Amino acid sequence: MIKNFKWLLLVSLTFVACSSDEEVVDQNSSDGLPLTAGSADFTKYVSVGNSLTAGYSDSALFMEGQKGSYPNLLSQQFALVGGGEFKIPYTNDNVGGLLLGGFQIQGPRLYFNGSGPAPVTGTITTEITNVLTGPFNNMGVPGAKSFHLLAAGYGNVAGVLSGQANPYFVRFASSPTASVLGDAVAQNPTFFSLWIGNNDVLSYATSGGTGVNQLGNLNPATYGGNDITDPNVFASVYSTLLDGLTANGAGGVVANIPDVTSVPFFTTVPTNPIPGLPPASAAQLNQLFGAINQITTALGQPSRFSVLVSDDGNPATTEKNPLLIIDESLPNLATYITGALTPVLGAPTAGYLGNLYGRARHARNTVGDRDYILLTARSVIGTTQTGAPSPFNVIGVSNPMQDGTTLTADETLQVKTATDAYNTTIRALATAKNVAFVDANAVLNQVATVGVFNGGYTVNSTYVTGGAFSLDGVHPSPRGYSLIANEFLKAINLRYGSNFKGMIFQISELCFLRFYRN
Repeated sequence: MIKNFKWLLLVSLTFVACSSDEEVVDQNSSDGLPLTAGSADFTKYVSVGNSLTAGYSDSALFMEGQKGSYPNLLSQQFALVGGGEFKIPYTNDNVGGLLLGGFQIQGPRLYFNGSGPAPVTGTITTEITNVLTGPFNNMGVPGAKSFHLLAAGYGNVAGVLSGQANPYFVRFASSPTASVLGDAVAQNPTFFSLWIGNNDVLSYATSGGTGVNQLGNLNPATYGGNDITDPNVFASVYSTLLDGLTANGAGGVVANIPDVTSVPFFTTVPTNPIPGLPPASAAQLNQLFGAINQITTALGQPSRFSVLVSDDGNPATTEKNPLLIIDESLPNLATYITGALTPVLGAPTAGYLGNLYGRARHARNTVGDRDYILLTARSVIGTTQTGAPSPFNVIGVSNPMQDGTTLTADETLQVKTATDAYNTTIRALATAKNVAFVDANAVLNQVATVGVFNGGYTVNSTYVTGGAFSLDGVHPSPRGYSLIANEFLKAINLRYGSNFKGMIFQISELCFLRFYRN
């Protein structure tokens, strides 16, 4: 009897063991099968790009942000299938900011103080002349445009103040004459990621279109800091970058350029933030703007001004008024306005108003013809213009918002045209080089419209509360970088036959809030 019992126990244990073997599920894989790199080799992974690659967030580069960068998150997954060490050129602290010879050249990061973004307190300790010993796997350089990655001397400290060099690259360039691509290729990567081109349009957009669209200019050496890179230059540079990174047979993944209007820096401030005006002010401005509209009509041009509404005493029903902005793409009607108003107001006042409103109009929010008010414009809307006479001194109401505060519909079209051209190049070259491709543009448009759900959270592009973007309104938050890393993993799986599961947005709510408030 005892022998039979022992036999039955042995049989049951054997059955359990066999069943367990058959039901083994790899929790780290997307399909439950054993995790595999597929045909990719992650032994030496090198990431190349700009601030989005470096882990820039909340208007600064700092240690915790670098740890949360999408390449670092990828490297942690790659390590599960034989990926090697991933070295990062860490800053010295979590304050952010940079020093050059002890003088501050970049400010600290932002945190949410309960009412809005504010600089963190603390001492900036990252001195760029203290060059780190590399090489480094994360070659993300905040501020870099595509052609900067090819520039010898981009990490030369002597060129920082003149804008010829980048202070972030100074910290970890192999030599003062090195280039970003050269230092990346010298590591002989077996796998790479490349996300570059955002700044080729973004700096123009975030400056309110104060740069130049360099269409037809094939010499980047003559570009200004806020200029849009010529798409032909971009195509040539991007081809060179991929040639270098794949020269030794490395696999890789590339991402295209998001539409700038998908980020909260451009979508947070509405085109009509002005509350109903006092009746007398509304009547006075409507009379003036109506007269200018008659001038544009007589000249065969569209009206430039809307009819302003007055405060009806009920905030729930009072409509909002559009911002008054400058649009430099408009013909300057200063002479016509001055001439028409002189008989009524006198030459001095008419001349002043002609110059003030010669290229002014009300902001628009119509499909295909929308203006975008920059996040940074919030601080000036409704304030008074120094030296301007009352009642023509209220910025955004009677005194136009200046060019650097608004991305007009015409400027937006220029950005979109260039972005589309860059993205066509990126996809075509990704196909030609047979590397994985991430449609970052589509992903961030999804974030901006319906949001993305993961790990119990839906992230979207709503400023501060949406969770996808940091307080600078341009760069991702920790959850945003997790989302991006997941999209890279999906693309790698598709191209190389790996089966990475992707990460849950692993920043806890407590950590998420503390990240911003400390």
